Amino acid sequence: FPSGARAQVQDQLLIGANYYAQEQLETLTGRDWSDPLLFDGRHPAGTACDTLGQHGQWLRFYQVTTMTGSLDNLKKVDVTVNYRGASQASRAVTATTYVRR
Repeated sequence: FPSGARAQVQDQLLIGANYYAQEQLETLTGRDWSDPLLFDGRHPAGTACDTLGQHGQWLRFYQVTTMTGSLDNLKKVDVTVNYRGASQASRAVTATTYVRR
């Protein structure tokens, strides 16, 4: 029974991580190419993260990269959400989208 409860908590954390990643992608999709939220680099900068959830279980950041060559009209956006819980090692979910010029 305890392992089933632990698995349920871990699943809830995974669902939360996916939700927060998708939420950030939706915020960034449709923004203008020159929007500061889409400048190349890590957001927030350095090693900072957005702390999410009632008890701060999820840490989120995103990376923007302007593609090169024939794809230079696209920016790749990778949103990563890290989480830890239910006596498990740290885990991460990454969601990716592309923004067109």
